[in-house]
Amino acid sequence: MALTTPAHKAREGLEHKLGHGFADPALLGHALTHGSGKARKGDYQRLEFLGDRVLGLIIAEALFTTFAGESEGAMSARHSALVRAETCAAVAAAMGLGEFVVVGASERKKGLHQSVSVLGDVMEAVIGALYLDGGLAVAKAFILRHWAEALAGQQVVTKDAKTTLQEWALGRGLAIPAYETLARTGPDHAPEFKVRLTVAGHAETTGQGANKRAAEMAAASAFLAREGVRR
Repeated sequence: MALTTPAHKAREGLEHKLGHGFADPALLGHALTHGSGKARKGDYQRLEFLGDRVLGLIIAEALFTTFAGESEGAMSARHSALVRAETCAAVAAAMGLGEFVVVGASERKKGLHQSVSVLGDVMEAVIGALYLDGGLAVAKAFILRHWAEALAGQQVVTKDAKTTLQEWALGRGLAIPAYETLARTGPDHAPEFKVRLTVAGHAETTGQGANKRAAEMAAASAFLAREGVRR
C-alpha cells in the first residue's frame, strides 16, 4: 500500500476544489509556483499565458450565449470586467488558492502569495494547467462553475479606467491616450512599473503597479479623478 504524505493530501484537496485529478501533477505544481519559489523547476508564467487565452475564449462564448442580442461593445465591457486580474484574484481567494502558492520564504512573510497580482496570475496558470491536462471541456466546466456568480451579477457593467478614458478622449475629438513606461524597478519576481499617461491638452499623470497594465490603470484612474470624470 502506498503511503499518503501531507503533500499528497494537500494536492488531493486542491484537486477536489478544482474538480479534476491531474494525470501530470507537475503541471499543477508549475501553475502554483511563483518566480521567487524556484526550488521547483519552472514557474507559472507560460501557463498563465495559455490560461489567459482559454479564460478569454470561454467567457466570450458564455457572454455570446447568455446575452443574446447585446451589442459587441456591451459584451466587450462585460468581458473585460470578467477576465481582469481583480476578478481572477477574487475567484482564487474564494477557493483558498493562496495557501497552495509556492513563493520564497521572505515573500511569503510579506504576504505576496495572497496579493491580487499573484492570485490573478496563478488563477490563469491553473486554468492553463487544467486545459493541458484535461482538455477544453475540463477547463470550461471549471470556469463556468467558478465564474457563475460574476456572470449572473453583471447587470450593470463598470468599464475599467483605460476604456473609460479612451471613450472620454475620443468623444472630445482627442487622440487616443498614450502610455509610456518610465521605469521598471525591483527584482524579476516582484517588479514595480511606473507609467506616464499623456492626453492632448491636459497635464500628464503617472501610475505605478506590479505590471504595465496595473500601472496604466492607475495612471488612467488618477486622470479621471483629477478631471472629475470618475472618482
